[in-house]
Amino acid sequence: MTVESVKDGASAAAALREPPVAGGGVPVLGHGLRMARDPLAFMSQLRDHGDVVRLKLGPKTVYAVTTPALTGAVALSPDYIIAGPLWESLEELLGKEGVATANGALHRRQRRTIQPAFRPDALPAYGSIMAAESHALVERWRSGEVLDITTESFRVAVRIAARCLMRGSYMDARADRICAALATLFSGMYQRMVVPLGPLYKVPLPANREFNRALADLHVLVDEIIADRRASGQKPNDLLTALLEAKDENGDPIGEQEIHDQVIAILTPGSETVGSTIMSLLLVLTEHPEVADKIRDEVEHVAGDRPVAFDDVRRLTYTANVVVETMRLYPAVWILTRRAVTDTELGGYRIPRGADLIYSPYAVQRDRRSYGRNEEFDPDRWLPERAKEVPKYAMSPFSVGNRKCPSDHFSMAELTLITAAVATAYRFAHAPDSDPRPRIGITLRPRRLMLRALPR
Repeated sequence: MTVESVKDGASAAAALREPPVAGGGVPVLGHGLRMARDPLAFMSQLRDHGDVVRLKLGPKTVYAVTTPALTGAVALSPDYIIAGPLWESLEELLGKEGVATANGALHRRQRRTIQPAFRPDALPAYGSIMAAESHALVERWRSGEVLDITTESFRVAVRIAARCLMRGSYMDARADRICAALATLFSGMYQRMVVPLGPLYKVPLPANREFNRALADLHVLVDEIIADRRASGQKPNDLLTALLEAKDENGDPIGEQEIHDQVIAILTPGSETVGSTIMSLLLVLTEHPEVADKIRDEVEHVAGDRPVAFDDVRRLTYTANVVVETMRLYPAVWILTRRAVTDTELGGYRIPRGADLIYSPYAVQRDRRSYGRNEEFDPDRWLPERAKEVPKYAMSPFSVGNRKCPSDHFSMAELTLITAAVATAYRFAHAPDSDPRPRIGITLRPRRLMLRALPR
């Protein structure tokens, strides 16, 4: 390296700007208080202040990325890894050896282990289970009954994940316990992310004790699932068998902790995000009955008098567009974080090594600069001739790059089938104590959705 090249590098680094600081911070908590009070509005207005904006979350400086192009650059660049406030809060639940939180060579090996279970050509083997659970969901309901949609949505999400990926009847009795534990855990983890007070969360206050009980119960459940599979002696062609037979880089069986963390990663993020999306879909069917009518008409055109089936999914194009538009306006994963592993540049701004970055799919996917009538629910915006108008990375519900959700095709098929079955069987109306306002935690979903099922 010549003296001139060193000078050029130093000059380039010096030319980079510091991102502007967002207004509205307060002593000690910084912007954490605004994030806790109304994070959706707070994140949505940040682009007005710059493409990259500095925030204070407690003692930390965090860099908020606001444009589709730059969020895509962060997701694709090796300069940023899975880390930061979100993942630190999730490590208590997911561990450090699961595919959701691992980085580098460990993450690549884990992706190779689980990817075969989610290939498009593997999905037909799950089709009958997805269809059976979708129809069982609506068959359990009664005309005029008031439904607790939180319970119903997470129950079907957990059952499909368990029956498809960890086949065995041992999940039936545990589904309700898993759902209850997850509701407590994801709420507590969001608070730990936006107000990172560290040791104060160890104080035995009621909320902390409830969080710790839920966390312990979930880990016990996972150990029971693994033990039951081993005791059964069965080796069905599913994801749990793949984990139990997986080898590390040296050809040795992977460790018990990694198996445990991988099962947690299968059960929790997938079930939480799919369950949250099902809740949002049912909210859409309630508040846009004309959309539900179009879905019913499409299902009748495709399936006729028989129940909708997995093989129909590829022809349910309007229903799939409803799912995509729901994920645009109500993304379950509404916030993501990364960490810079080197001094780098983003949009002309200096990003120092070790800096935490944060960005919001919710804000990006509702931005008026990317979408006409950005707040309007319009499934037809995903027709091929219109979808090409959407800027690149302005809609990435399953992320991109090597952190793209491996179950994207699985989840789309599942959500399309459930939406088709539900919209064909019932119309919905809010019950008196329903509260459709967003409940903001690690995931985004309606706060308390209580719906009355009305016959078609």
